[in-house]
Amino acid sequence: MGRLKELNKDNVKLPSPPAIAVRILEAVKQDDSSFAELSRIVSADPALTAKMLKVANSSYYALPNKVDTIEKALSVLGVDVLKNIALSFVIAKEVRGDEGEGFSFEYFWKKSVTCAVGAELLSKLLRYKNDDIFVCALLQDIGILIMFLCRPLDYLQVLDEKKVTGAPVTEVERKVFGFDHQEIGAELLQEWGLPENIYGPIRHHHDGECTDDQRMQADLLRWSALLASVYHGSRSAERVQELKLELVERFKIEEERIDAMVDSVAEKCIEILSSFEIDPGNMKPFSQLLQEANEELRRLNLSYEQLVMEFKQAKEKAERLAGELMEANTKLRELAFRDGLTGLYNHRYFQELMTRDMSSTVRYGSVLSLMMFDIDHFKLVNDTYGHPGGDLILRKLATLVQESMRTSDVVARYGGEEFAVILPMTDAGGCKVFAERLRRKVEQMETKIDESLVKITVSIGLATYEPGMAATDKSQLIDAADRALYQSKKNGRNRVSVATM
Repeated sequence: MGRLKELNKDNVKLPSPPAIAVRILEAVKQDDSSFAELSRIVSADPALTAKMLKVANSSYYALPNKVDTIEKALSVLGVDVLKNIALSFVIAKEVRGDEGEGFSFEYFWKKSVTCAVGAELLSKLLRYKNDDIFVCALLQDIGILIMFLCRPLDYLQVLDEKKVTGAPVTEVERKVFGFDHQEIGAELLQEWGLPENIYGPIRHHHDGECTDDQRMQADLLRWSALLASVYHGSRSAERVQELKLELVERFKIEEERIDAMVDSVAEKCIEILSSFEIDPGNMKPFSQLLQEANEELRRLNLSYEQLVMEFKQAKEKAERLAGELMEANTKLRELAFRDGLTGLYNHRYFQELMTRDMSSTVRYGSVLSLMMFDIDHFKLVNDTYGHPGGDLILRKLATLVQESMRTSDVVARYGGEEFAVILPMTDAGGCKVFAERLRRKVEQMETKIDESLVKITVSIGLATYEPGMAATDKSQLIDAADRALYQSKKNGRNRVSVATM
């Protein structure tokens, strides 16, 4: 199973390749007519045409004569360059979502455009010609968007942990998801039909495990991310120094030329961002930012000792606040996954956990059992004692089940009076023993409602996945357990039935 399919088990509607992007890619594949066809496709979209001509006439390309038609732009810049500019515009426009707390699509694309500009300027500095580098750098982190769109709460957890620990984002992604955005982004772009010289380097731009012919392109992506962090991240001076060390050692380039290139990223970005209809904000060349910072320090007239002390205090405060924020966000996410009445996990969390547990169980050849049960004749309880009485029984049953569980097991309220228990590393025999024990405990449970002692029973259905079985999807395991539960009801209730997979 591909990572993209594994990520999107809940069938979230993912972005499709924009129709115009598909037509552009198809046109470029037809070598004989690509020039005329590409011109026709772009010219048919006035907004896209205006944006592309704006870029072609910008200082970014510094063409000697004004370009006023797509045909002229194609003849001067070439098919590949124009193709990639067009793809950049249409994909950045289409792949977006609602702005929300903790994640900004506007910020994402602002940083991505900065990566693209930085990669292009770096390639010129290093005299490395690659017409695909702009769009490749622009889309290098598109996997982050897809991971967020599929599992937003989990990805906010990734961002929180990265802020607090300082660990690389790919490391935290693998910890939370089991894979990282490099793999997802490359697989998505491959599925969209983009060429391998774009999605190939993206697959390994953080880990460097690419093929020799893609290594330079992958390095450019990594360096462009450093450049983007200079303008859209923290520790800007540290990022610049890191970039200088690599480039000077590897290419023997003078530091002054690197400084000039870093400054030009801001200058060119302001112009290009406006073409993408993204507000550049107060973006300034790095040298200007340093100068303003030095002037501010002189104005404050602080001693070195004072600066060190204030920095230390600020760092300690920031670390404390970051820890508190992560803890608060964890609690909020926990609340989002809990059932308000019983305190058990809710149906949504059950589905997400089943996706992950089933995937890892199949991957590592282990076993996984699922128990589903509901209260017999619960409607009669509600009719006799009212919904407050029924709620009291649900809460008491939830407490009993939780107290009977191992720490590795997960109990969820599946809906109404129906519950589910996920039992990792538990075979069919072990699951049945546990289910019978739970059934007897419920049978003995008494709940005082008004002046009455009310007793209930439960019907239970079990299903187990073992290595080698044909069923490898969570829905198959859930359906099997549900069928077994129905069998228990049919055979007289207050019993355990085991499904045949």
